[in-house]
Amino acid sequence: MPSSMNAVVPMLCVVAAGIASLLAEALRRPGERMPIAGLGVIGLLAAGISAAWLWDRNATSFGVVSADNFGLFIVLILVVIGILTMAFSSQVVSRDHLPAGEYYGLTLLGLGGMMLMATATDLLLIFLALEVLSLAVYVLTAIRRDSEASTEGGFKYFLLGGFSSAFFLYGIAFTYGVAGSTRLDKVGSLLAAQSMGSNPLALIAVGLLIVGFAFKVSAVPFHMWTPDAYQGAPTVVTAFMSTAVKAAAFGAFARVFLSAFEPLRADWTPVLWLVAAATMIFGTVVGVVQANMKRMLAYSSIAHAGYILVGIVSANEVGKAAVLYYLLVYAVTNLAAFATIAMLGTRERPNDEVKDMSGLATTQPAVAALMTVFLLSLGGMPPTAGFVAKWYVFSAAVNAGYTWLAIIGVLSSVVAVFFYLRIVVMMYMAEPAVDRPALPALSRLGLAALGASMIAVFYLGILPTRVLTLAAGAVATIF
Repeated sequence: MPSSMNAVVPMLCVVAAGIASLLAEALRRPGERMPIAGLGVIGLLAAGISAAWLWDRNATSFGVVSADNFGLFIVLILVVIGILTMAFSSQVVSRDHLPAGEYYGLTLLGLGGMMLMATATDLLLIFLALEVLSLAVYVLTAIRRDSEASTEGGFKYFLLGGFSSAFFLYGIAFTYGVAGSTRLDKVGSLLAAQSMGSNPLALIAVGLLIVGFAFKVSAVPFHMWTPDAYQGAPTVVTAFMSTAVKAAAFGAFARVFLSAFEPLRADWTPVLWLVAAATMIFGTVVGVVQANMKRMLAYSSIAHAGYILVGIVSANEVGKAAVLYYLLVYAVTNLAAFATIAMLGTRERPNDEVKDMSGLATTQPAVAALMTVFLLSLGGMPPTAGFVAKWYVFSAAVNAGYTWLAIIGVLSSVVAVFFYLRIVVMMYMAEPAVDRPALPALSRLGLAALGASMIAVFYLGILPTRVLTLAAGAVATIF
């Protein structure tokens, strides 16, 4: 393969696996069992191996895709999300009679778009990658065609996503009008050379791009699609899109604003400060009153977007590395928490209300213990990875002089612990409802994936230095 293609090898592996999944579904005889998820795992492993091989090589393709360590770190996070999604999905896809080839194919094609978004160095290519991943996620949200909630959630996501894409595209147009290019390196060089902080076109471009990115990461006030889409989608799809989309979007967000638009940092930092504060407060306050666990975790996801934005606002070395570390921790933890809910549901009854968890520690103690670990990590309790991630993000804010933003983050984290502990209390201190059917047992593959996630949560919480060093080194390649 020509060296100019090296940077896109991870994406090609995943896209090839997605196409193979679709073909396998088309060629499968009625009633024939085919390990389509295995094709996805093979493609993701190939993508992970190629990303590891490209580490420190700074390969580029076509001048607009850069396999620098920053992008490769995001790619490896997406590989982890993809493999865990394949493992968690096997039980749910067969139980809910989802079209396996379509489900796995769209998941893999969406991951290909996300990897491209994280490694693209041109605003137009970032937009195209954003549309590829968005179209896949829109369809996955509404893939349960017999469910009105799923259809409604997919439609709302698609409609509002179209508006956000328009904002993003207009932001690209204004950027081109200011800089004469959509290449991030050229945009950054021109903004730095001409000191365009007072140029209204440059400020409009920044504002429009913030709207586009804020929608994808579920930041307030562009979060309105999140609760309905998360609740309506099949829970395993919710697990996937709540983690993978955030990882890709925040990767591009950090690359664009901390690299190309860094000369305008004094102008966009106050805006992101307000967005981060509002996101943390709103996600926490509204999440406290939710009785449905998917909506609760949806608002939790909004709050976590605010925590990651704190790292971007801080923009120091600790903050930049903390963004990558937080994305990895959040991906593993949130994916596992949603997946546990998905596998405890049935086709007739989703079992996603808080009261449905009553007595789980009595009937399925291993599952209750795993779920407790993931919830405590989301709440930021030591010695889990969530505690370390929040510690570094808030430390970066204090070191950068944003003490009040760190205080808001700490207080919202304290309040958020309440709604995570509500589920733990229900699992351990409440008796199972007499009229409630027994919750289904988890598959061995699902339990193994949850066990691996739990090990990762404790490893990243107790021995975070190696991963933090990798994250800091990855950040140094582009900033």
